Amino acid sequence: MPAPVRTTNEQIFTAALDLVDAGGPQALTMHAVAARVGVRAPSLYKRIESRDHLLGRVAEDVTERLATVLESARSAAEDDPRSDLVAMAHAVRAYAHAHPNLFRLLFDRSPGSAGPSLQALRHSSAPVLAACARLAGEEHALEAARTVTAWMYGFLTMELAGAFQLGGDPEAAFEFGASAVAAAVDRREPAR
Repeated sequence: MPAPVRTTNEQIFTAALDLVDAGGPQALTMHAVAARVGVRAPSLYKRIESRDHLLGRVAEDVTERLATVLESARSAAEDDPRSDLVAMAHAVRAYAHAHPNLFRLLFDRSPGSAGPSLQALRHSSAPVLAACARLAGEEHALEAARTVTAWMYGFLTMELAGAFQLGGDPEAAFEFGASAVAAAVDRREPAR
């Protein structure tokens, strides 16, 4: 008679996601996952290939969550792609503050990190690319989206690390930066 199923893949994944959210990638161990789902660590390998595979699933999920955050953040002003970019930047900032360890995982390419799939990356990039295409034109959309993403990730990484030591209001600086970067990638002809 087969042994009863004591956990599911979804329970294992949820435990892994919670561990990374609370303590970063280093908190994700097979022993910690096993303890959360009520089994012994070796039994996890019947369902999960490896810790790296599980971390890759978490990165995939976080990337898909980012896509949802970006898609839901588009502004109500349909003809204003600058406002879209600023609204998306603020939504990503809110996510980064709510889930700093998951946010940091988005661009983790350290050895052993499986990272998200190309499909997930394309999905999460689509809203920013669309706004940038409207601002910079299709021929410069990728460059503009990379500029926006690099600024946003750099700012948020510094902010989460407590690196802004010269005073001032990081929220005001973020608003200034988001508006300035959106304006910088705007290559549309001024209205006459």
